[in-house]
Amino acid sequence: MPLRLSVLDLSPVTSASPPSEALRRSIDLAAHVDTLGYTRYWLAEHHNLANVATTSPPIMIGQVAAATKRIRVGSGGVMLPNHAPLTVAEHFRTLEALFPGRIDLGIGRAPGTDQLTMAALRRRMEGAEQDDFVERLHELIAFGTDSFPDNHPFARVEAMPTDVTLPPITILGSSNYGAHLAAAMGLGYAFAHHFASYPAEEAMRIYREKFQASVWLDKPMAMLGVSAICAPTDEEANRIASTADLAWLRIMRGIRAPLSSPEEIDAMGLTEADHAQIRANRSRHSVGSPETVKAELEALAAACGVEELIVTSNIFDHDLRKRSYTLLADAFGLAA
Repeated sequence: MPLRLSVLDLSPVTSASPPSEALRRSIDLAAHVDTLGYTRYWLAEHHNLANVATTSPPIMIGQVAAATKRIRVGSGGVMLPNHAPLTVAEHFRTLEALFPGRIDLGIGRAPGTDQLTMAALRRRMEGAEQDDFVERLHELIAFGTDSFPDNHPFARVEAMPTDVTLPPITILGSSNYGAHLAAAMGLGYAFAHHFASYPAEEAMRIYREKFQASVWLDKPMAMLGVSAICAPTDEEANRIASTADLAWLRIMRGIRAPLSSPEEIDAMGLTEADHAQIRANRSRHSVGSPETVKAELEALAAACGVEELIVTSNIFDHDLRKRSYTLLADAFGLAA
């Protein structure tokens, strides 16, 4: 089966454009890749980060789905500990009602932010400091599929609209925890290779070997999150990728700032220690010409045993970001 490609959009904020523009560019990028044959378009949830504009996947999913025709649209993901399960169920049943058969529900366990912002997000929620992710996940599924037992106190609570159920659920992970959980519950699994320290091959092996069929899936459904930056030549791609390189360096040092342009980075006077760290981090990204990136991504997908890659691209220039996805689509022969 040909390798499927999808898009993970963080709505990157740059030094040249405000967060509001980043959100509008996400809609523009989605309309662009909708014509190229990408399978799905996922939007992330992050809070209080200067370089990421998306805080509310359901709002953006509705906007993107309305601006596109065929591509599936979903969350990559909703950070469930930040939300009441009933609210998530209602949001995604509403989206499924408006865009039937085109919505995905990716669920994450992390807060998507720092500890102080997490406290602000959850301070009015009972038991918000407890790790009750699995309990919340079961509650979300019960609200989304009207499957509470008759004697459960929430059995009389109906998540609207009642004539649709939750769209497909995928567990997001960057360790073996998500692999075990998704396998045990028979849910889809998306592993964040682009920032995880845990080996992707091992996470995918656990998921495949431990998978138990469910009402959701009769066989494993896995995706691998990757970072890819594509340009006509390796030289140009490496130049463009300096934006992503610096972003990762800043993350490792606890610095959150809008994305910088290659020209701005040239003027910063990075030290040899900076460049050494950047070289060490470069293995997180596939960077180069279409031929170079295609070979790397195909090898990674084969090693992990996945049939779908979900690609994020931290590129400063919006038009070059769109071009990168176009070059990838052409290289992989996606059906426009």
